Amino acid sequence: MIIAEQQEQGFTTRQGEVLDAVLSLLVEGREALTMSAVARRASCSKETLYKWFGDRDGLLAATVRWQASKVRAGNWDRQKLDASSLEESLCAFWANWLSVIASRTSIALNRVAVIHAGTARSNLGAIVLANGRFAIGERLKPLLEAGREAGLLAFDDAEEAFRTYFGLVGRDLQIRLLLGDRVELTEAERTHEAARATKQFFALYGAGDDTPHT
Repeated sequence: MIIAEQQEQGFTTRQGEVLDAVLSLLVEGREALTMSAVARRASCSKETLYKWFGDRDGLLAATVRWQASKVRAGNWDRQKLDASSLEESLCAFWANWLSVIASRTSIALNRVAVIHAGTARSNLGAIVLANGRFAIGERLKPLLEAGREAGLLAFDDAEEAFRTYFGLVGRDLQIRLLLGDRVELTEAERTHEAARATKQFFALYGAGDDTPHT
């Protein structure tokens, strides 16, 4: 399953190991990330890194995509989508997102991106937005649109609906994590938070009598 997900994102198993090495360096506080440092940690040559990722920004973009790929919408059938399967898929997506966003790797990556966003040192902030937050939105919006087609949701703009949902789930979590609040959510708490936000989302965008009210 892990190998299939790597291939779906365009990464081989070995490339995934390299990207994990980048994340480990970031978690350790190695803000001045260099191709040489990554090559040493991943036990590969700089030439290989340049061949696979182009340059440092390409490597960082791939790292963000790699981390964001851990948030998945799961398997759902557009033709058989009903209230129960829609609710289950949405809750699973957001519980997964909470797990990823609160991880040490995501916190480290986001902190470095915030620092770089205020300087001309790199475009890491834009990379994180494009391959992280925006990519995740594009991953979930097809499910929201399928729910609308099935008569379970009612909204005019999928992006607006996603942003509302995103706010209901995340609330102030990311800013607290970035500022050092040691938020640790158990699996049960992540499931509860995803269900709470889903109930609120359906209160705003639910259509029909058979939409979830958990």
